[in-house]
Amino acid sequence: MTFTPHGKHLIAGEWVGTEARFPNEPAFGPVHEFSMGTVELVNRACEAAEEAFWSYGQARRETRAAFLDAIADEIEARAEAITEIGTRETGLPEARLQGERNRTVGQLRLFADHICKGDFLDRRHDPAMPDRQPAPRPEIRMVQRPIGPVAVFGASNFPLAFSTAGGDTAAALSAGCPVVVKGHSAHPGTGEIVAEAIHAAIAKTGVHPGAFSLIQGGRREVGTALVQHPLIKAVGFTGSLAGGRALFDLCAARPEPIPFFGELGSVNPMFLLPHATHARAEDLGRGWAGSLTMGAGQFCTNPGIAVVTDGADADRFLAAAKAGLEAVGPQTMLTDGIARAYRKGKDRFETRNSVTPVVATDSHDRQGSPNLYETTAEAYLQDHALGEEVFGPLGLVVRVRDTDEMLHLARGFEGQLTATIHMDDADLADAQKLRPVLERKAGRVLVNGFPTGVEVVDSMVHGGPYPASTNFGATSVGTLSIRRFLRPVSYQNFPQELLPEDLR
Repeated sequence: MTFTPHGKHLIAGEWVGTEARFPNEPAFGPVHEFSMGTVELVNRACEAAEEAFWSYGQARRETRAAFLDAIADEIEARAEAITEIGTRETGLPEARLQGERNRTVGQLRLFADHICKGDFLDRRHDPAMPDRQPAPRPEIRMVQRPIGPVAVFGASNFPLAFSTAGGDTAAALSAGCPVVVKGHSAHPGTGEIVAEAIHAAIAKTGVHPGAFSLIQGGRREVGTALVQHPLIKAVGFTGSLAGGRALFDLCAARPEPIPFFGELGSVNPMFLLPHATHARAEDLGRGWAGSLTMGAGQFCTNPGIAVVTDGADADRFLAAAKAGLEAVGPQTMLTDGIARAYRKGKDRFETRNSVTPVVATDSHDRQGSPNLYETTAEAYLQDHALGEEVFGPLGLVVRVRDTDEMLHLARGFEGQLTATIHMDDADLADAQKLRPVLERKAGRVLVNGFPTGVEVVDSMVHGGPYPASTNFGATSVGTLSIRRFLRPVSYQNFPQELLPEDLR
């Protein structure tokens, strides 16, 4: 099935075009033009979202769940067309797009089931104590309530799972918050067809059309207008540290500051303890190479740094990783801009005397080839730039003298999405020293695995201390992500008939 985009924005149930246009940059196939976003469209979408909130925010959880399920149904009905346009725009293989679509649909259905159960509401009740002395106690009930319209920025590296109907959108809609999506210019056609699915779900379920809008493209002032619009009450973002920090600062500088839930950057360090390295150095090296190059390294959980005790076992690990990376050819990256940024990151390593090249390849145009470097803990701690994320298949091995220096190095890491311990039973004492450090640094700590890939489940945390994210108490994946768009409200001495339905 061939999908030909019409290139318009979806604003409160209407497809709207603008005079200014921009082209997409597909990895292959025809180029299409899309309407450029404007500040006026932002205003219209936010006003419609506020109007929708008075019905959608008060709707029964079963109504919102039916809406989420309907979106999932409509995405599945367009499965073939979504895969076709998605592969053309991003260069990702069909299997990856199909898997990401299944994840997107799965999390919509998971959230629908979750909100019907009601546990996320954290309902509490303290009964009245009229005879308490010296003063009676009133009856108090508490429940989580939706905060209002939410702005969501689509991600470059996940055209489905973190974009138009992705995790932030699903979480906000689950909470009862209308959403205004700023689509990513890397895959506007994919965003458009998913928006069509949401539009169809609105028509099917009777939800207020202002509950969802999609604004395509647009210059910087469009994103600025969205996060600064007084009717927007929170922002969800997945992207670069520089872009996310700029938006975060805008949210904080508003007359009414609002929360900015940004997932920004992470190098996701792995710590290879001595007995595990001795027992399976080659397996760890090959496994790391596979994880490092999966999807051309364009995952936010890409394990970019491996910390290993110096010696013969480290040499074996490095040799296996080198062989694994050399077996991987150039891969198409998501956009021309991401490919340029990857080459710039590689050049940053090439100009440093503190690192030694192990695999050094040249990348051209939109292609990205693996690169590998090594350094010492001392050199790493003296050069902050070595700990900055390079978005792509670039890895760094840091050799430490012993596990004490490994622990010292771990304490020097900034906030991360993930941190991994590779260990055997004989490494338990060292792992017990390392675990408290890593849980302070990362939102997810793994043992004997690779972090690429994030399960969408109740217990998942995809976030971490800054710069991994701007809010260390939140997650952008899993059912706990819904709580970002809720706030607690207490009701004192309310008659049953006046309480919100969820408290009756």
